[in-house]
Amino acid sequence: MTFGFAPPPQVPPPTSADSAARLGRMLEPAEWASAGIPLLRNPREVVAGLHDRHRPVPSTAIVAVLDVQERVTASASFTELTAAPDGWEFRNALLVHLRRVIPHDLRLRAPVRTAVLLYCREGEPLWTETDGAWMWGLRDACTLHGLRCGAYITLTPDRWQVLGEGRGGRRPKPSTVDKPVTAARRTGAERMETRRTTAARPEAPHTAAPLPAAPNRSMARRTGGGAPEAHRHTAAR
Repeated sequence: MTFGFAPPPQVPPPTSADSAARLGRMLEPAEWASAGIPLLRNPREVVAGLHDRHRPVPSTAIVAVLDVQERVTASASFTELTAAPDGWEFRNALLVHLRRVIPHDLRLRAPVRTAVLLYCREGEPLWTETDGAWMWGLRDACTLHGLRCGAYITLTPDRWQVLGEGRGGRRPKPSTVDKPVTAARRTGAERMETRRTTAARPEAPHTAAPLPAAPNRSMARRTGGGAPEAHRHTAAR
């Protein structure tokens, strides 16, 4: 009688299963365009403001929350490096930084504020799988944080491009005054601390007090009896 072990069932390698699931967590340009993403009134101003505030380098993601007037009320920049882009990982990273800079709006019946994502990378401004994973992550993170899903913008060495809209322009030039910001940063009237510089008032010139007049040696001295005693200068013999 021979004992042996039955061969294990043929199971596809986990890499192929993970790859299929990962591909399902990305959006293509046609899906993004049909999702009803609100258009930015002035994307150039939004891109220039975020670029000047965070100074992104390749592989830097900037998530910003806009109010109804398209003013940036909160923003955060971070670097997310991964060999295989996965929308699930990007969604988790976006949620972590959103929760640090702004409270959620889940109690509202309808979202009021909008989240946009600016991603700096190398290459051409055409759609890539990494862009599709970021789109999926942004849409899911907005749903879980009570925000409207806004534009996804790529920033390449030469230009910026709003994917799904066709609008773009030249890459902004860095300002020579402000310093780069890499940590999460809040902005807005309720979060911005206004620095007020008050000019020092010119002080009145210091005027020296008048010196007391020197006593007149020719004046008479009063003695204890009240009679004046004249100064007598006696020449030495």
